[in-house]
Amino acid sequence: MTDRPARPLTLRDVSAASGVSEMTVSRVLRNRGDVSEATRKKVLEAAQTLGYVPNQIAGSLASQHVNLVAVIVPSLSNMVFPEVLTGINQVLEDTPLQPVFGVTDYMRDKEERVLYEMLSWRPSGVIIAGLEHSDATQAMLQNAGIPVVEIMDTDGNPVDNMVGISHRQAGLDMAKAILKQGYSRIGFMGTSMPRDHRARKRFEGLTEGLAKAGIEIEARDFYEGGSALAKGREMTKTMLDANPDLDFLYYSNDMIGAGGLLYLLDEGIDVPGQIGLAGFNGVELLQGLPRQLATTDACRLEIGRAAAEIIRDRNAEGADQSPKHITLTPTISYGDTLRRALRA
Repeated sequence: MTDRPARPLTLRDVSAASGVSEMTVSRVLRNRGDVSEATRKKVLEAAQTLGYVPNQIAGSLASQHVNLVAVIVPSLSNMVFPEVLTGINQVLEDTPLQPVFGVTDYMRDKEERVLYEMLSWRPSGVIIAGLEHSDATQAMLQNAGIPVVEIMDTDGNPVDNMVGISHRQAGLDMAKAILKQGYSRIGFMGTSMPRDHRARKRFEGLTEGLAKAGIEIEARDFYEGGSALAKGREMTKTMLDANPDLDFLYYSNDMIGAGGLLYLLDEGIDVPGQIGLAGFNGVELLQGLPRQLATTDACRLEIGRAAAEIIRDRNAEGADQSPKHITLTPTISYGDTLRRALRA
């Protein structure tokens, strides 16, 4: 990753890149004045390529920043992210910094719009989920001139700071656990891979780990939309109807995994003797199930706290501005759905 600038981009940078005056750039970006369509297009393309975002508070504050921290996540309905936000709040509540939240619904174009609007108010930092972004979002993050922390994932190259877990390693670790318990006919159910990069990486890690033992995933199914118990029940029934010999089901998240568990218990199927199950995230809400679902703790609270600490510390006077890359280590909980008989 190239070095990030120590200051936000200005009209002068866009002027130099587009070859027109700063006044003309200002007119275009404020959508005012008589400017030719060719000039307008040239300025807008230069601004997008640079990642320039207009300053909504220009001239109103000497510091040119406000005590806001932009926090951008894919979803608030997904139970994963509220715990991350709790961690962020815990760290920032005794500081002048105030988190403000934006939701992208896992859509890159919406992420661009949310980030653009938030950066226009010149926050003191950005915390954003994931490492995969559009070129425009990447440019805005690269040239924001403020601390940026990409969270949840460390399998990639960050713009500045990153805090998360290796989802590929989490998939590999689950493959080892499944194999160690003697399961060999594996099915996978998860979210649509093009949108959920972290689920895709876990899937890649799982398949890699199984392949080392000469085992391939025998059945797989993907869905779009929010995680739900009903979706897990439906997908599990469909998969087992078509593949009755499967002896283990791995779900990309705990919610659909819990739905699968409830379906199997209703059908009187021996879990984990006849068929084992595991999910991902370690969602505490599901501790009231008839049996505890095997899962992987995704370190959500710790991720939120560590990200907020980076923003807090980087905003301190004379602070070290060097990037921090923090990879946390998740743990597998065997629960009641991943048999233990063969464990060392």
